[in-house]
This record gives sequence, C-alpha cells and structure tokens, in this order.
Amino acid sequence: MNKRLTCDVVVVGAGMVGAACALYAARAGLDVLLVDRGPVAGGTTGAGEGNVLVSDKEPGPELDLALLSGRLWAELAEEFGEAVEYEAKGGLVVASTPDGLAALERFADGQRAVGVLAEPVAGDALYELEPHLAPGLPGGVHYPQDSQVMPALAAAHLIRASGARLLTGRTVTEVLRGPDGAVRGVRTDRGEIHAPAVVNAAGTWGGELAARAGTHLPVLPRRGFVLVTEPLPRLVRHKVYAADYVADVASDSAALQTSPVVEGTAAGPVLIGASRERVGFDRSFSLPVVRALAAGATRLFPVLADARAIRSYVGFRPYLPDHLPAIGPDPRVPGLLHACGHEGAGIGLATGTGHLIARALTGKTPGLDPAPFRPDRFPAPEEAA
Repeated sequence: MNKRLTCDVVVVGAGMVGAACALYAARAGLDVLLVDRGPVAGGTTGAGEGNVLVSDKEPGPELDLALLSGRLWAELAEEFGEAVEYEAKGGLVVASTPDGLAALERFADGQRAVGVLAEPVAGDALYELEPHLAPGLPGGVHYPQDSQVMPALAAAHLIRASGARLLTGRTVTEVLRGPDGAVRGVRTDRGEIHAPAVVNAAGTWGGELAARAGTHLPVLPRRGFVLVTEPLPRLVRHKVYAADYVADVASDSAALQTSPVVEGTAAGPVLIGASRERVGFDRSFSLPVVRALAAGATRLFPVLADARAIRSYVGFRPYLPDHLPAIGPDPRVPGLLHACGHEGAGIGLATGTGHLIARALTGKTPGLDPAPFRPDRFPAPEEAA
C-alpha cells in the first residue's frame, strides 16, 4: 500500500513516551499520526515495571520533570480509573547499615527542599509499612508520591484516548527533508507520510532514527532483567528497594550492577529487579543475573525464599551519557523533535515529556524549563574530535 498520508505531526514509536506525545499533541489541537515497526508497547515499555517515581532522583532537571509527570499521571488516573492499573502505593527505600541510613536521609533532605514528600522511617516503623521485611534494618524513607501503572495497558489507553491514527508494523526508513533542510515527513517501508513535524520517540533506537534525519543523538541500550514470581497474597505493599539502587541508576559503568527492587502487583505476582549492564542488544538469558536478583530480593524479604519464579523478561533502557532524556526541537533539523533517552524512567517521565513536546509543537510556554533536555547538547563525533 503506497497511499500518501498527511498530518500535522508524525510520532515515531508507540511505546509509553510516544503514546504520551500523541495524547498531549492531539489535545493541543494537532492531527497526529503514530507509527511503529512493531506493536504498541513492543519495545522497552513492554519490558518495564511501570514505575512512576520521584524517590530515586536527586534535585535537578530530571526530578523537576518527574514531579510534573507525577501530577499529570494522577490527572490521567482520574480519567482512566482502573483501566491502566494505576496504583498510588508509595515507595519505601531501606538502608542496611546506620551509615547507609545517614546518607539516605541526607539525600531525602535535598529532595524535600524541592517539593518531594520524603518521610523518615525509624527501624521499628519499617515493619508497620512492610511487615515481611528482613529483621534488624535500621530504617528508611517513605515516598508517598511514588506510584505504578501497567505499562502496556497504559500506552494503549493513551493512544486510544488521543484519537491519533496508529500505523503498526511499519518501519521508518528515512526522515524526509526539503531543500531548506526542514522536515517534511517520513518514508516507511509501506509509503510516505507527509508532515511538517516528526517526533523521535523511538526509545533505544532513537539514535538510529536521529541518524536517518541527518543528526546525532548518542542513545545506547542498557540491558535489564525482571524476575516474576507466581501470584502471591499481598506480601509487598510498596515499591521497596535498597538505598544503593539510586547509585546504580546514576552510574556510568558498563559492567553488571544489581540492587534489590521488589514490588507487588494488583494481579498478585511480585516483580523483582533491578539489573543494569551495557551489552548492546544481546537478549540472551543470563542465569547469573537472575540468581543475583533472587538473592537480593530474599535478603530484603526472606518470605520470598519459598516463592516460585515463573518467568523472567529482559528489556533495554535507552541510555544517554548524562542520564537526562533528549526532549524538544533539534535546532540542527528544523521540524524534528526528540523524546527519547529516558533510560529506566520512561514510563514515569512520559507524561511530562508529552507535555513539553506538545508545548514546543504549538509554541506555548512549558510547565518547566526545557533547556537541560536540549537534544543538541551532545556534539557529533567529528565535532568532538
């Protein structure tokens, strides 16, 4: 089929970030077409846990975006009800040593100064929040603003609510540009789509799509596994993780890192993470990684030692070198906007990202300063040489 299509904006990528960009752009009055070479949520979104977090972010641009996104997610939760399995369950970060607790409390002090609700929890009070935690832990911090959605469901509902035309199973082979260098649409393996604006929401393939537009964005995949237990009674009430998880998120290391992250779900299974390593797009099952996840989870929650793991899955976080996503217009290619590189925070940051993209597309003032997310902050390799 080679029928030519036209619209105001083409969003490339039908994961959560692309879905949010489509929703907010459509609600700003634009005619949106969403295209993906696979199905909705077929990439990183479908391999995510659905976290909407402020707890793991230090003061700065990403936390500002997370606070905005959390407010927008709460609004969408009012609209979609239980359909996206939104759960405002809160997060609990626990320390294993007194020194670790002191460091965690200093981290929380900085977060509170910029609007995060971060409640210190003394040792004994931990067990009122999570009765099955390992005994003897010195304390932690409770984050009531942390929440969770079911990623694939949420992406599908956002796309449906946007009214955007959805074209799945179509690969974008080229970003079309006019004689002046400005975007005029995309070419796919099934015909052209003409539009004056293209949003790169291609996740781990965001760098590849940028190259097809003649620009540079150094997105790399960072692999992570999630272990899933059999359905269980609600043993874990919050998203619970060890304090060293925050350091792992911020690390630049390519080597394997694991830190225990444990959370229950509305359906019953417990999700266990988190691992991070840069191994390209290698999807191979890794027994050592999964064993490390299981060991970390049972250190936090000994009750899980008898639970059966029924499956694991792997995904790739779209990673940029400074740990901030690229959001907004690319001044090197007029009409091209980027919305990718969120690493493991794309589900949570999707709504704020969609807001920023819609405001950029319509020339309206955004809800926060978009400058730290500028896509052209990374010089091309030849420029850096």
